[in-house]
Amino acid sequence: MGFYFALTSLSFLSRYEAHLKNLFTILIVGFAAYVLVKVVSAAIKWYGEAIASRTAAKIDDQFLPIFRKLASIFIYFIAFVIIADELDIEISPLVATMGIGGIAVALAFQESLTNFFAGFYLAMDKPIRVGDFIKLETGDEGFVEEIGWRSSKVRVLANNLIIVPNSRLAQSIVTNYYLPSPDMGLVISVGVSYDSDLEKVEKVTIQVAKEVLAKTPGGVKDFEPFIRYNQFGDSNINFSAILRVQTFVDRYLITHEFIKALKKRYDEEGIEISYPARKVYIKTGDISSFSSHS
Repeated sequence: MGFYFALTSLSFLSRYEAHLKNLFTILIVGFAAYVLVKVVSAAIKWYGEAIASRTAAKIDDQFLPIFRKLASIFIYFIAFVIIADELDIEISPLVATMGIGGIAVALAFQESLTNFFAGFYLAMDKPIRVGDFIKLETGDEGFVEEIGWRSSKVRVLANNLIIVPNSRLAQSIVTNYYLPSPDMGLVISVGVSYDSDLEKVEKVTIQVAKEVLAKTPGGVKDFEPFIRYNQFGDSNINFSAILRVQTFVDRYLITHEFIKALKKRYDEEGIEISYPARKVYIKTGDISSFSSHS
C-alpha cells in the first residue's frame, strides 16, 4: 500500500493512475485470497486434529485434503470475480456457462457427490467413529477401520473388510456398540432342575459371576452381577445371569469362562442342569389290541 501511494504521488505518473490502481487491486486481492486460503487450510487441519485428540480417532486422510481444496477453489473464484469486476470485465456469460457446466458435472458425478457429502456427514456428526464396533443392517459386525470420501471400511472378526458406500451407510440402521460408552451388559441364559433350591442357585451363580468378572480380562470388576428367573421350561427352571463387559468383543471370553466355572461349581454343589426329557404315557389295552391286530 505504501508503494502504491508513493507511485501515485509522483506527478509524471498521474496519467497512469488508473492502470496503477488496477494493477495494485489485482495484487492486493490475489495476496488476500492466498492468505485466506492458508488460514482456512490451517483451520481445517487444526479442527481435524482436535477431533482426533477428543475421540481417539482420525478423520480419513483423503477426506480433509479434498475439503481444503474445495474451500481454496471457492476463495480463488471469489477473488477472480472481484478482480474481473474491478477491470470492468463482463463475467455474467462466464458465470452462466460455469453454472451450466457445474450442473452437467453434478449430474455426471451424482453418485460420487452423494457419497462425498454422506462421508462428510459421518465425519462431522459422528454416528460412527473410527475404532467403533458396529452392527450393520445386513447383520455383519465389525470395527470401523476408515471413513473415506466415497466409502467406509468395516473389518469383521474374521479379519475381512466390508466396503460400504457412505450414502448407504448414512441411510441404514446401524447399531453402535461403543456409544454412548463401550462397556455393556452381558445376558447369559441358564437353566436348573426343578428339584433345585432356587435361593442356593442364585447365591452360587452370583458368586461365580463375581469371580469370573474379577479375574478375566474384559470384565467390569466393580459390577454387581445378578440373576432373574424368567421361565418354567420343559426340563429346567430358566433364568438369565446378567454380567458386564468392557467392550462388545469381551463378551466371548467372559461367556466362555463363566460357563466353564458355573458348570464346575454346580457339580460341586450338587445343582443339576437337566437334560431335555419327555414323559410318554401308554395305555396297556391299546398295546394289546395293537399286537393282536398285528
